[in-house]
Amino acid sequence: MSAAPTTPHSPISARTIPLFPLGSTLFPDGRLPLQIFEVRYLDMIAKCIAEGSGFGVVALTEGTEVRRPGQTERFVGVGTIARINEWSTPSIGLMRIACSGTARFRILQAEQQKHGLWTAEVEMMEADHPVAVPEELMNTSQALDNLLQSVMRQGLPESEMPIAQPFRLNDCGWVANRWAEMIPVPVEIKQTLLALDNPLMRLELVQDALDELGWLR
Repeated sequence: MSAAPTTPHSPISARTIPLFPLGSTLFPDGRLPLQIFEVRYLDMIAKCIAEGSGFGVVALTEGTEVRRPGQTERFVGVGTIARINEWSTPSIGLMRIACSGTARFRILQAEQQKHGLWTAEVEMMEADHPVAVPEELMNTSQALDNLLQSVMRQGLPESEMPIAQPFRLNDCGWVANRWAEMIPVPVEIKQTLLALDNPLMRLELVQDALDELGWLR
């Protein structure tokens, strides 16, 4: 297992970035483990590691993660920069990486290269400002705390925890993002949550979704 280079990573300054369309939505501070075996992504990840840079994760709306002949790939217009924290190469042509979500971005223009890799000109979105969880939304924070405590009692090493520390259970944006990663709702709803600049409103919508799922008591 290798650790990421110590070169400072500044996603906010990124303008043209490589994209990795996935069947899921990555939120800031979220964890993303990936197995890489397609040539287009092996080359991309190798370059990111060498340069200490990240790549953009966007959710697919059409097509699949693995490229197929004649397949059309379509994806959402808002994504999150993934920072590579660790990587390993268990065999030739296979790479495993552990990433975390950093800054959100909005795609201005995307282009697919000849070898299949997508790149995009993007504008970075403002990070969430810390907003304390109000009393009427504390049930979402408490339910997440209960879930985290249950997982921690299983004795999993920190690297295998689904949610990375530090836990910011009194921050609207952080609590909303963690729930948004887990709730079984369509990608369109997750993308609406990701694109919202108001973390309080995001948590209110998450609370509504959790109520509908019966996840809150």
